[in-house]
Amino acid sequence: MQIHLSLDGAGGLGQRLYESLRRALIDGQVLAGQRLPSSRVLAAELGVSRRLVVEAYERLVAEGFLGAAPGRGTFVLRVPPRQREEERAGPGPGAHWRSLPAWGGRLAPGRHNFPGGATDRALLPWAAWRRAMMAALREASRDIGLYGDPRGEASLRLAIARYLGYSRGLACDGESLLITQGAQQGLDLLARVRVAPGDTVAMEEPGYPPARAVFEARGARVVPVPVDEQGLCVERLPDAASLIYVTPSHQFPLGMPMSLERRLALLAFARRHDALVVEDDYDGEFRFEGRPLDALKSLDREGRVAYLGSFSKVLHADLRLGYLVMPPGLAPALLQARAFSDGYPPLVTQRALARLMIDGDFARHLRRMQRLYTARRTRLGDALAAYPALWTALPQVAGIHVALCLRSPVADLSALLAAADIRANPLAAFYAGEPSLNGVLLGFGVIDGDAIDRGVAALAEAVTR
Repeated sequence: MQIHLSLDGAGGLGQRLYESLRRALIDGQVLAGQRLPSSRVLAAELGVSRRLVVEAYERLVAEGFLGAAPGRGTFVLRVPPRQREEERAGPGPGAHWRSLPAWGGRLAPGRHNFPGGATDRALLPWAAWRRAMMAALREASRDIGLYGDPRGEASLRLAIARYLGYSRGLACDGESLLITQGAQQGLDLLARVRVAPGDTVAMEEPGYPPARAVFEARGARVVPVPVDEQGLCVERLPDAASLIYVTPSHQFPLGMPMSLERRLALLAFARRHDALVVEDDYDGEFRFEGRPLDALKSLDREGRVAYLGSFSKVLHADLRLGYLVMPPGLAPALLQARAFSDGYPPLVTQRALARLMIDGDFARHLRRMQRLYTARRTRLGDALAAYPALWTALPQVAGIHVALCLRSPVADLSALLAAADIRANPLAAFYAGEPSLNGVLLGFGVIDGDAIDRGVAALAEAVTR
């Protein structure tokens, strides 16, 4: 059969081959049920290595578009819908947390996709993940069927402990780690064992709405505490606060890191008032100036900090894997709460992720994503700089989003974005009270290349109107 594939464009050759194959499916060059050329034949025709063709086929198989029949070849199972042709969006932030299209729900792709907190499935190391999953399935087939450990698989906890040691300056062991189904479950477990109805919980303002919702669901009085260029204003914390939720490595959503002076002041406050500090390190892996900051918990000598991490930004939220470094005093209660809720996390995905980390594929993926996000951040910064009269981008040295402050107020920013078919999140959505900043959060986890320029131009046109 004849299939036309163009390998022009930006990105690595493997990525371009995958995207070209995907476009060929979308354009109807190959119909459902038809057989694709063998990897050897297609590699020879394109003048590329067979490995690249195999990896592109494997990614499309993993996404459900292709199927492989031993001895018969690779066939098209279904054709991707046209609405996903330019960009694919995953979960991503909005108006109140229950309607936030990123942190708390699905986001339908638009013409211009800047959802915060979303990453692209196409960027996952599919070939390595497939190998890791197959190995995990083989291991599971030899299990004798006992229930898992509420803390999670020992191999994954050990791999994460090593990773935190060299990447975040955080010394911990596998015994202090609890594997969760995303950081949100870790928050829920902490709220169950540490927050009682009527307790005072302090949160950054603006801050992360799903965290606020967890504490409010426990009947807590959630007090917003302002932030400035050094992060949380510790002197504004209420004395009655029994729990303080912070994002010190990359304040959500404004982006500034918490200064060392503030970190030490926060730990001193926790010691004086017997408070628990919950450190949410949601995307600290991606840093563009200097090395990643050490975790706040690395300064904790008294077990006052619970450290939350997630694989949602470095891999994908659909994997539902996160972790919690437990304070020693809370570990028994947290493990009991975990046993009462869902018992233990899924074994196969844990083992697959452990293998991905142990074999070095996770580290290689992180380096690749760092390069990719650096390029996207630069392109987004250049595009935004073309409209200095409309907005100011807040300094952003880490993460995969930028907070943009508009120079002129917009009455209904949500409606303006929707009318322009721009998927992005007004900063007002992250305030519990009256917003002090009028702007928008732009994520670059699912948008690249010329699409960034088109999206910024569309935003500029909408704001100008």
